[in-house]
Amino acid sequence: MKVIHLSIAVAFLSLACTGNHDASAAKVAPDATQPGLDAEASASSTTPAAGGKTLAMSAGPLPPGLDSAIKGLVPIRGLYLYRFAPQNWKRLNHLIAIADSTEINAFVIDLKDEFGLNFHSSDPVLQKNEGTQVKVANLKVVIDSIRAHGILPIARIVVFKDSVTARNNPDHTIRKTDGTPWHDKKGLTWVNPYANAIWEYNMRVAEEAARMGFAEVQFDYIRFPEPYPSLPQQVFPEQKGRSKPQVLSEFLNAARVRMSKLGVRTTADIFGLVATVGGPLEVGQFWEPIAKSVDVILPMTYPSHYPHGSFGIARPNAEPYQVVHIAISRARERNEKMGLTGERVRPWIQAFSLGQPKYGPDQINQQKRAIYDSGFDGWVLWEPGSRYDQFIPAFEKTLVSRKKNPPVPRPANKLD
Repeated sequence: MKVIHLSIAVAFLSLACTGNHDASAAKVAPDATQPGLDAEASASSTTPAAGGKTLAMSAGPLPPGLDSAIKGLVPIRGLYLYRFAPQNWKRLNHLIAIADSTEINAFVIDLKDEFGLNFHSSDPVLQKNEGTQVKVANLKVVIDSIRAHGILPIARIVVFKDSVTARNNPDHTIRKTDGTPWHDKKGLTWVNPYANAIWEYNMRVAEEAARMGFAEVQFDYIRFPEPYPSLPQQVFPEQKGRSKPQVLSEFLNAARVRMSKLGVRTTADIFGLVATVGGPLEVGQFWEPIAKSVDVILPMTYPSHYPHGSFGIARPNAEPYQVVHIAISRARERNEKMGLTGERVRPWIQAFSLGQPKYGPDQINQQKRAIYDSGFDGWVLWEPGSRYDQFIPAFEKTLVSRKKNPPVPRPANKLD
């Protein structure tokens, strides 16, 4: 299969800008039973949170909203929480209050990023790669509190862009032709996606997420680094003739099998561009293999990340409805050809400004409407600092289905 050589476009999509990450969030209806997840909230009325403060908690069975979200009976509409948000009791309580009064019913929380784990693990294998950044000391308590408010906790796990694990496990890094570790433009080393030990490590992180009460795991940086011509050639030990798309889908399939045994859904973040190109990107992402390997796929269809002229649109950042509608409609069409129906696509929404215009409630509503018109009901907002007050006017007060059935047709000749 021909690899799509889109180095320039991929480089543009992976800019180190305020809104960049490698896609993120969610899944299909899981098994009604949830092994590893508490059937009841804590009996205490309050539980210590970050800073020794308290988070409101209610005792008793799972709130109906959370129960429905776990069973896949309602759309998932979430917010991304960067790794410091759960450490700040005031910030976390404020975010919970937003969810309590709007359609928001899920939080995507950084469990592991490119600098290691963001929590203290009880697993000796994981402890080796915790990194030195400040950890959430009581993450299980935070998760219990979130669940008590009917909010679905989703664990974001950065997989192959992992400088801490690469430093601690040099035998499992991407190499240069001379056998030394390869570094990206920021000087970071990446772990080798072909290494079984790296697979096992990330699956153990996901299993710990399930034990803490996360209902979904969202794998990010499910890709290879960009092969910039200015950087040394990348060498992958343990490749054994497998292509990049093949090994990425093999990892996701293996993770999905293990997570399904725990009643936890498996999702993956991908570049938004993947939805509209006909073959694999050089970073290994290819729509069909990944979509078939997870419960939900999360394309990062941020309008600001599309080059001028994409889809025949002069300034994609100024036309959020058009960009998202074209991309997500194409995603739906590709899924339907594989027999994948239902809420198998949950796009990331751009909730940050990069260039003009400045993004606010109107741009959020345009992206939401594009998703609904494309035939899907769920989404997650990405604001890198987890500051969402300016977007609250775009949130509905109640959680209701808005998708169009049948979907609104996308423009016939607007797809590159």
